[in-house]
Amino acid sequence: MNLEYLRLFYAVANNKNFSQTAKELHISQSSVSLQIKHLEDMLQAKLFERTTKKVELTPAGQILYQKAKKMLFLMNEIQNELQELKGEVAGHLNIGASLTIGEHVLPFLIAGYKKRYPLVDVHLKMCNSEQIIEKLYKHELNLGFIESMLSYPNLKQIPFQEDELILIASSSSQIIESTRLSKEELTSLPFIIREKGSGTRQVIEGSLRKNEVAPNQLKTVLELEHTESIKSAVEADLGIAIISKSAVKKELQLGTLKEIKIEGVTLTRQFYMVYFEEALQLTSKKLIELVFSQSGSLS
Repeated sequence: MNLEYLRLFYAVANNKNFSQTAKELHISQSSVSLQIKHLEDMLQAKLFERTTKKVELTPAGQILYQKAKKMLFLMNEIQNELQELKGEVAGHLNIGASLTIGEHVLPFLIAGYKKRYPLVDVHLKMCNSEQIIEKLYKHELNLGFIESMLSYPNLKQIPFQEDELILIASSSSQIIESTRLSKEELTSLPFIIREKGSGTRQVIEGSLRKNEVAPNQLKTVLELEHTESIKSAVEADLGIAIISKSAVKKELQLGTLKEIKIEGVTLTRQFYMVYFEEALQLTSKKLIELVFSQSGSLS
């Protein structure tokens, strides 16, 4: 069986779209259709049901998809092991990360990675979780680092770090002078939060609900799109905010911001790595190994 036909079939099955696959692979849609037809003729089985609105796998296509996934994973493993046998790790590593992870977690990991594997050309792109998933499907990224669990059955999603969320205020705040407050007091103070639709906001609101604090009871005075904007607004004493502790380490050390404890409330979330296991290159594999070897020192 032609391995390239198999790779093409697998891409179409993941995308459920012939034209999208053609764009990703930089070939014509007619070429995609022709190669799939050759594969169907070879196997004497119809692999896709196509309508004007969607593309779905047939029962035969489902069988081939599961076997193709294993075969492509095995081929990738062979390539990785042969490369390791040569004693070198080289090539490209394209990473996508959410803003908090990209700015405050990954720089330290990438620095350590580059010391170990100087021949790898590392590119880091920061964008939101949905964009990262989209770029993984388009094979523009090898690895993604996101702040929330998403439901994509074809992707491997692994938690690699627990992130603590803390309540912050200006260190010279006139809004709140103490460093501890109750749940009831939290809902009476001016609050700054990320914009609606933000993954970070969803995580914060979910954590608050788990701690019996209704997000709609917060006295929201500002909705901002970026963590840095929120930090600046809090430093200016425009309100208080809940933010990743990893994003305000420097400000807490410098004393421009202070942490406020909420009685009886603990706010945490998980950071996740996401990737296609069957397409995992050696450069990506080595970064994953490094992440887990240092996971205890990341938080």
